[in-house]
Amino acid sequence: MSNDDAVPKGKKQHLVTLVKRHSVVVRVTHWITVLCLTMLLMSGLQIFNARPQLDFGNKTDFDHPPVAIDSDKVDGKARGYVRIGVHRFDTTGVLGMSDFEGKPTERAFPSWATLPGEQDLGTGRAIHFTFAWLFVANGLVYLVWGFATRHFRRDFVPSRFQWRHIGGEILDHARLRFPKGEKARQYNAIQKITYFLVALVLLPLLVVAGWTMSPGLDAAFPFLLHIFGGRQTARSVHFFAAFGVVLFVLVHVALVLLSGLFNNMRSMISGWYDIGQERGTHG
Repeated sequence: MSNDDAVPKGKKQHLVTLVKRHSVVVRVTHWITVLCLTMLLMSGLQIFNARPQLDFGNKTDFDHPPVAIDSDKVDGKARGYVRIGVHRFDTTGVLGMSDFEGKPTERAFPSWATLPGEQDLGTGRAIHFTFAWLFVANGLVYLVWGFATRHFRRDFVPSRFQWRHIGGEILDHARLRFPKGEKARQYNAIQKITYFLVALVLLPLLVVAGWTMSPGLDAAFPFLLHIFGGRQTARSVHFFAAFGVVLFVLVHVALVLLSGLFNNMRSMISGWYDIGQERGTHG
């Protein structure tokens, strides 16, 4: 009996074709980045809770901040809110006012989103700075390796063929049609552009904006304040860049789940990825 005889006519047979997709450096730095970003985000929200507002320029406007998370009383009841300019949004239960140990508590971000859970600025700063330097060291290893091996040129820059067909790739992406076979041997154009922007633009911007908030680093590198136009602007850029990373992670994880959790996790742990070639039989 031939292999074709084992497949019902008109059906397609999935052929497992494993290819080496991720190097050891990519896999190790990826998981260290996951750990660092988790710790940095949660400890960063703890730090933000100490002054839950965003300003621009060099000065803090305590009376009329451009963006603020706060709480007050409406009809005798405490309500949390987010204010952006003159617009105010009720966020009671999540932002501004949330439960902590069973009691309504005034705090910008809730306890389940911060590290540590209770309000503890000193511990939050210690965790944040420890993992910030680990994140920077890990990123430098990845950048040096990436440029030395032409990883960025090979995997982050779409080919001319991909640029010519980018409209079709966007349509396939929107329809959740993921590439199989030979097309799956490399990232598609959407993946390349996204990874380029995140790894080489968004994350470095996040780090440099964080450095600019440090008085010690500002004294050593005064041009940092000129780049951002003030320490408060750097703080706001740092905050929005962090949430840009959160948005990327949410979309990234969703696509990992939709395109095959086991196959994607195997490739990021062992390096081997099934490009999923199929062989059809004619009915």
